[in-house]
Amino acid sequence: MARQLFGTDGVRGVAGEPPLDRATVSALGSALGKDLQEHGRDGAKPVVLIGMDTRESGLWIAEAVAGGLREQGVDARFAGVITTPGVAYLTRTGGFAAGVMISASHNPIEDNGIKFFGADGFKLSDAVEDEIGEQLNHPDLPRPTHVGVGIASLQHGLAERYTQMVVAAGVPLTGWTVVVDAAFGAAYEIGPVIFERLGARVIAINAADDGGRINVGCGATDLAMLAAAVRAEIARGNGRCVGVAFDGDADRAKFVDETGALLDGDHALLILARDRRERGTLPGNAVVATVMSNVGLERALEIAQIAMLRAPVGDRYVLEAMRAGGYRLGGEQSGHVIDLDRNTTGDGPMTAVTLFAVAARAGVRLHDLASSLTVFPQILINVRVEDRGIAEAPAVLAAVAAAEARLGAAGRILVRPSGTEPLVRVMVEAADLRTTEEVAEAVASVIRDAAASSRAET
Repeated sequence: MARQLFGTDGVRGVAGEPPLDRATVSALGSALGKDLQEHGRDGAKPVVLIGMDTRESGLWIAEAVAGGLREQGVDARFAGVITTPGVAYLTRTGGFAAGVMISASHNPIEDNGIKFFGADGFKLSDAVEDEIGEQLNHPDLPRPTHVGVGIASLQHGLAERYTQMVVAAGVPLTGWTVVVDAAFGAAYEIGPVIFERLGARVIAINAADDGGRINVGCGATDLAMLAAAVRAEIARGNGRCVGVAFDGDADRAKFVDETGALLDGDHALLILARDRRERGTLPGNAVVATVMSNVGLERALEIAQIAMLRAPVGDRYVLEAMRAGGYRLGGEQSGHVIDLDRNTTGDGPMTAVTLFAVAARAGVRLHDLASSLTVFPQILINVRVEDRGIAEAPAVLAAVAAAEARLGAAGRILVRPSGTEPLVRVMVEAADLRTTEEVAEAVASVIRDAAASSRAET
């Protein structure tokens, strides 16, 4: 049951439909509460922190989770609209037994999701998620009554505590202009405030509590609006203007530099890793990236005498590799950057603050710090499917083998099912754009045909 519910980043789907219907969501809250009662501290009543992004379905999902927790005698504290890294930080530092974030991150507006954090601020392991999932098979869970029932309440000031922590990690940005694209998401208020407190002139776009527009043509999933805003400032003669875009729950960040060029998680990881190595604070002189990270990052890190380990796609797998190897810095091309010296999960605002601090301390442009990364042409095609297992169909495997033969040592291909959406993703890198596009489209076409044949057979 658990693995049917939990993907690479919690439970996710269309709000109101299984597994995000009210009954299942309430049952998940109850199952989490039962697990906390069984494994919690003796005599201590568990308290769970609940936060959410701006999605319109967020409040009823949060209420349903809290209702399930209360049935098991567990208290719930609402933080309101807050970022995923904010929930992780506050859970770890605030004495909470667990944290719950209601968000579908970068997914479309109709989706939502539930992410679970342990008391240490890390996302729950597969084993613990399995325990929670198994509890759903037991609808006869004991339910306290009277004073034994949990209490749900709003706790003020939590977002401010997280904001102060992020600001404290930065340096003065006097003379900078920072365009902040909050994607109508969880950082709509926190994001601009952070850079204002650091002394920057802030231009906030898509910074409203409007879940009906979350991630729509904006934020880290679409940098066009941010790039246009930064380039407009540059055209006015403002040469010290940069931009940062967050996704719906702000665990990702992408950037636009002082020339209007786009920077992703690979650029951020390179800049932060080199700075850490120079300051002697990069354990093992190594970072963890993913199989999606551009080969240009690997080569730039090699020049800087920094090793790069590749993990499967998903920030939880990056984190697992980091913890297993004792590494402190890792990330994904998509904009997740995990800095275990700062937080226990991807943290978009923290990534931006620390990245800008590197440039400010060195007195150089962000563009100059990123210029040593030569990005190889990379094409990513998302093929919508009903069954993600189609990625293992014989015809698809044969197409991948043919692509690998064509690319040889000068390129690479990765075909994988998405862990959060009904998609199969095709990524191709090659030395020239034409080959990259041709190979990617050829494999994507085979996947589409295989998916269509599968539907016809059923």
